[in-house]
Amino acid sequence: MDKGIVKIGLLGIGTIGSGVVTLLKKNGRAISEKIDVDLVLEKVVDRDPAKLQSLGLPEETITTKAADVLEDPEIDVVIELIGGIEPARSMIIAALDNDKHVVTANKDLIASHGEELLAIARDKNLNIYYEASVGGGIPLIRPLKQSLVADRIHRLVGIVNGTTNYIFTRMDQDNLSLEDALLEAQKRGFAESDPSNDIEGRDAAYKLIIMSGLAFSSSIEPDQVHVEGIGGVTYEDIAYAREIGYAVKLLAIGEKLPAGLALRVHPALVPLAHPLAAVLNEFNAIYIEGDAVGEVMLYGRGAGAMPTATAVLADVAEAARSIHHQCVDTMIEGTFHKASFVPIKDIRTRFYLRFLADDRPGVLSALANAFGNEQVSLDMVIQKRSFGDTAEIVLVTHLVREEAFQKALEKVMALPAIKPNPSMIRLLG
Repeated sequence: MDKGIVKIGLLGIGTIGSGVVTLLKKNGRAISEKIDVDLVLEKVVDRDPAKLQSLGLPEETITTKAADVLEDPEIDVVIELIGGIEPARSMIIAALDNDKHVVTANKDLIASHGEELLAIARDKNLNIYYEASVGGGIPLIRPLKQSLVADRIHRLVGIVNGTTNYIFTRMDQDNLSLEDALLEAQKRGFAESDPSNDIEGRDAAYKLIIMSGLAFSSSIEPDQVHVEGIGGVTYEDIAYAREIGYAVKLLAIGEKLPAGLALRVHPALVPLAHPLAAVLNEFNAIYIEGDAVGEVMLYGRGAGAMPTATAVLADVAEAARSIHHQCVDTMIEGTFHKASFVPIKDIRTRFYLRFLADDRPGVLSALANAFGNEQVSLDMVIQKRSFGDTAEIVLVTHLVREEAFQKALEKVMALPAIKPNPSMIRLLG
């Protein structure tokens, strides 16, 4: 006997949770008509009852106890929006143990423990849905699991952090420093009061793990991703990049190379002709390259209450369909295989380098010798500005192995004429 009513329990009323409640009130009837199932918000849990009451929820749905959701036999789907690893992980396991499907936007948890949790769900013929964990309102998980399943994906390149993309846009368009652009992002609600996860690249790394695990059917640990943040990028770097035909973006890159997977997050110079260069402000985009489909880009708002709430409720609707029709969920993952990983030192790329040096004869030739001794070929060298006896030098290399470039850079920085603290940014090839 199929079930025409699906009852939902919601754990956590933060930004996204509030968006889910608001959107369900606004569009709940339309969603139910599309899936032929009535969605009922049965219980909502938060430590702050006043927050729940401010959303106009009926008194009987409000509780401060997670057990009221996790152990209620009437609840079919649990939405986990409390974030972090614990107690979220334990709550999801408890929900599965009580025969409930789970919907989550928790990228940290899915990246770190997703394989474990999905295995538990599979054993119980249930599922965990996590579309909202990567791209906010941009459909990314479904395309990777369904639409592109017939292809062999060999590369993902993504702008998956709206905070850093907004910062770089403001630095570029308004001539702001990174610090001033960050303050503006915080005032406009595009950055947290503690933005370290965004600025240091960890947020993008978690999202890359989730996407790459699906795209390459691989088991990935966080320490297998090379991560660099944006703290060293200045307005001068962005201005020089644009002058030579590039935009600066924080990229999450996953590649399937002959030697294994190469996963990295770092600032990069993106050619202005590339579609990702035109992704501005808080918008996100994922550029996918496959053998058969060629190139696909998915674009939209990667965060925010309402865009992310649409992804959460789309997952709820998918779970409700499975419950209603008593069918095995076709969205469940396949097997995640162990993979070999290529360390950053073995990646071949091009480099942008900006530094200060004594403005005197022989410096450029010493630079060329230091790079040449490590087989690093220079594509361009720019010296436009001097500050008294100090010159600013910008150079771009040809394609080179990372380890060779770093050895050459070490020798360059040991030259007496070269000042410390250079800016180094890789180029997207």
